[in-house]
Amino acid sequence: MRLRLVSAAALLAAIAPASTAWALDLSAGERPAAVASAAPAQDLQPASVAELVERVDIPWSRFTLDNGLTVIVHEDRKAPVVAVSIWYNVGSKDEPAGSTGFAHLFEHLMFGGSENSPTSHIQAMRAAGATSLNGTTWFDRTNYFQTVPTPALEQTLYLESDRMGYLLGQVGQEVLDLQRGVVQNEKRQGDNQPYGLVEYAQLEALFPEGHPYRHSTIGSMADLDAASLETVRNWFRDNYGPNNAVLVLSGDIDEATARTLTERYFGRIPRGPVNTPAEADVPTLAEPLRETMHDRVANVRLMRSWAVPGLLDPEAVPLSVGASVLGGLASSRLDNELVRGDQSAVSVSTSMMPFHRLGMFEITVNVKPGQDPAAVEARMDQILAHLIANGPTAEEVSRVATSYASRTIQSLEQVNGKASVLAEGQLYAGDPDHYKRELEAYASVTPAQVQAALQKWLTRPAYTLIVEPGEREAYEEAAAAPAGAAAVEAAPIQRVARDPMPAIGDVSDLDFPAVERARLSNGVEVIYAHSDTVPVTRVAVEFDAGYAADRAARLGAHSLMLNLMEEGTTSRDATQLAEEEEALGASINVGASMDRSSASLTAVTTNLRPSLALLADVVRNPAFAPGEVERLRAQRLATIANERTSPNAIAARALPPLLYGPESPYGRPLSGNGDEASIAALTRDDILSEHQTWIRPDNATVFVVSDLPLSEVTAELNRAFGDWTAPAAPRGAKTFGPAVPAGQSRIVLIDRPQSPQSLIYGGVLLPLSGTDDLLTLNTANTILGTDFLSRINADLRETKGWSYGVRGTVNQLEHQAPYFISAPVQANRTGESIAALLEQYNAFLADRGVTPEELERTVNGNTRSLAGGFETSAQLLGALRGNALYQRPDNYYETVASRTRALTAADLDAAARAAINPGGIVWVVVGDADVVRPQLDALGLPVEVREAE
Repeated sequence: MRLRLVSAAALLAAIAPASTAWALDLSAGERPAAVASAAPAQDLQPASVAELVERVDIPWSRFTLDNGLTVIVHEDRKAPVVAVSIWYNVGSKDEPAGSTGFAHLFEHLMFGGSENSPTSHIQAMRAAGATSLNGTTWFDRTNYFQTVPTPALEQTLYLESDRMGYLLGQVGQEVLDLQRGVVQNEKRQGDNQPYGLVEYAQLEALFPEGHPYRHSTIGSMADLDAASLETVRNWFRDNYGPNNAVLVLSGDIDEATARTLTERYFGRIPRGPVNTPAEADVPTLAEPLRETMHDRVANVRLMRSWAVPGLLDPEAVPLSVGASVLGGLASSRLDNELVRGDQSAVSVSTSMMPFHRLGMFEITVNVKPGQDPAAVEARMDQILAHLIANGPTAEEVSRVATSYASRTIQSLEQVNGKASVLAEGQLYAGDPDHYKRELEAYASVTPAQVQAALQKWLTRPAYTLIVEPGEREAYEEAAAAPAGAAAVEAAPIQRVARDPMPAIGDVSDLDFPAVERARLSNGVEVIYAHSDTVPVTRVAVEFDAGYAADRAARLGAHSLMLNLMEEGTTSRDATQLAEEEEALGASINVGASMDRSSASLTAVTTNLRPSLALLADVVRNPAFAPGEVERLRAQRLATIANERTSPNAIAARALPPLLYGPESPYGRPLSGNGDEASIAALTRDDILSEHQTWIRPDNATVFVVSDLPLSEVTAELNRAFGDWTAPAAPRGAKTFGPAVPAGQSRIVLIDRPQSPQSLIYGGVLLPLSGTDDLLTLNTANTILGTDFLSRINADLRETKGWSYGVRGTVNQLEHQAPYFISAPVQANRTGESIAALLEQYNAFLADRGVTPEELERTVNGNTRSLAGGFETSAQLLGALRGNALYQRPDNYYETVASRTRALTAADLDAAARAAINPGGIVWVVVGDADVVRPQLDALGLPVEVREAE
């Protein structure tokens, strides 16, 4: 990709951080006053939208095989990797009645192996060193993608062609039944979340019977139950031919090589039937439609939806811009009026989701507890009506366009990101350069065009859905004995012989960029790596703090302080900060992990100086205005209430205190949000003290990845931070006692009625810290817990079909590290799942350790994937920060391959057995106690039942 940088002179013009020139004459609609105690830190002019987008270019070539397969090639030699991305022009909109969910079901089936590679596709790709490996299904398409080392390209093309042309001999009744169960558990997992049933109601309301977009991609339990083997096979025959696919090769490859290889591996696959994707009009409701749904949620949610034109329509971009102005930008009108203004909502969002044939325009408002939903809805309607009647300002439109261009530039850093852009353009528009047309449309769109599109489409009757707290309505479950699992004989598959699968050549070890260091004039260390794939600079100002900095009696204070840093400085209020970020195409985020806090910046390098000025203002000069403290306090209390309704958040709140004890810096909820009593008691002085104690130059390190040299970056950092001095207050320190021994295994069951799934969340403390050398243990745990092919996932998902995904991880905290197990399982298998997990751990840690096949696959995968794992500047920045946190040398990742290749099965077995004690696992189960308790009692472990708070 080529991006022209604007001249340095463009950075020397003045910028006035103007506010949005619009206002509503409504009772509580005035924007918060700006704090005016200091002038802006820098006066600089950002690059224009046109300057950002005019030189964005992804060179490509295209050819078509005789069987109709379209191949697009993009050459990018920055790393020895190639993205292989194949998009099939079929999605859930193409499913006939009674076959909903088939496109997504086949996504799963196509990962299960093929006739000439009967093991899992993921297993083969894992050994090949694939990164960005996945497949997705949506209304309009199904895609499969992976980024592989160049020497693994031929094998990858062989495997992709095998599941395109030689799949069905591997898809028998047993495979279908297993993946049917996995998909149904994926559906349960989504449905089990708060507001998890909203999409079904929305689609059925917006689209009439028989409309292609009326059903969700996941499908219905009944249709999945009814899927017979022959029906499913015929779905594949009708839709997955080469003439219905686009293959993109992006990276370390040229057109001549691509022609040779694609002809070799795909050329013999015969054409399939001619497939014309379903047409679909944009329906209009006859009259406004309102519905009310109940769910176990903490606050009322208002949703307003319209069907609108799709991504190829000239009004798609104006509608998208309108959505961002209304509720998509951080400085959006709904944010300014409902969240920051009268504070009647805790959050808002607006989106325009463009699909191939149509789109959906959606407004979501989460009502603040205690507010009148009807009044909030009336206010939302006034804001929307004002925008439709008067249109957006030119400044608003420019900020949306700049933000979009910046995000697009960043997304093209990965070869897979470029492959996806080219494939989508070819699939839907017949033009791989369609992304350019979109960028040009954003750069040239006018307020009048946005207003006209909003007037045309959002004045039609809308669907309004209100979700209120309460018991859920009836839930559709899968049948105990699916009709499609019945023994109905399917036609035999005639297998076609192929040449042997090609081997993988030698993959070179990782060449990690040189790490350089400097110091600012105030002594703050700068750790830097160079990356010039795109003109983007990433900066993280990191502090030795994190959620562990909280005192036990003041949980949530640190994260609330960090949140408030983004809500206004002594020279800019929250809206001005958001507006200036958007005008620069920059992104500033302040947050924390358990061990570190950080203020991070991602900026187009052209706009680095003014972006750093904003970052410095956020870090150094937070206002902590009393009104903002109270507003974010109320939001935080609502967030905690929402956490108590989500299975994952409930478990993440409950488990750490059970492992570490409530007094430990690690014995608090993993979200860092604290509890109601602590948040309610915090004062503004507490927040100021928290900032002075932890967010200071003598507690800071700056990490940078940029296309600029270190000397230029250091000069800009000095301009922003070089005169920053520490306050007189003492620097904070965290106190960790001696390592906590593993306790006795037990089960804490948290009752969450009406849960179609149970979330099993287990944990045990390890006799290790994050600063220990954990390479051997983590390699062993790849086989045991983290990999898709791990023992526990292979058992519960790929053998039993009880879960959509199971994972066991070493959580690499700086001090004492825990081992966590996450297993969402169907409710009627909860007890059996814990028993199966314990069986796998006990066996692995006793006499069924690492096999030769597992060792070879894991060593190959972990070493071959290194180049793809550090393809982006974000990945490089994360590596710099991780090396510093865990006290590793700068060349750590360059040593990983040789160290991993030297490992033996005995090494891995010994590391796992010394660290993990299954007899000490504390299990938190979030589920319906009436269903789950009898299953848990049968396990012979102590069971404590708690009510969901």
